[in-house]
Amino acid sequence: QVRLVESGGGLVQPGGSLRLSCTASGTIFRLNAMGWYRQAPEKQRELVASITSGGTTNYADSVKGRFTISKANAKITVNLQMNSLKPEDTAVYYCFIDNALGSRNWGQGTQVGVSS
Repeated sequence: QVRLVESGGGLVQPGGSLRLSCTASGTIFRLNAMGWYRQAPEKQRELVASITSGGTTNYADSVKGRFTISKANAKITVNLQMNSLKPEDTAVYYCFIDNALGSRNWGQGTQVGVSS
C-alpha cells in the first residue's frame, strides 16, 4: 500500500513563497511520474506541475516561471517551490504518484492560501 504525506501548506501574502513537500512510503512498482494538482473552491482539480522519473517537467501555464518542481528519488519525495504567489493560487494542493502500470496514488491534500 502506497501512502503519500504532504507538508508545507499555509497562508501567505501575495508575492510570498511556500514550499510543498510530499513523501511516499510503501511498495511502489516502477515509479513513472510525480506531481501536484490543485483544486480551488467550486473549480475542477487542475494539474499544477509534474516530473517524470527521468526528470522531465511539465507546468501549467499559470505557474510557469513562478513554481519549480523537483524530486528526490532516494526518499521518493516531490517538492513544489512556489514563488510570487497570487491570490488565484489559493487552493488545496494534492500530490500524486504514478507507477509504470498506470496506477495513481494521491496525498490527502494541503491547503495553500494567498491573501493580504
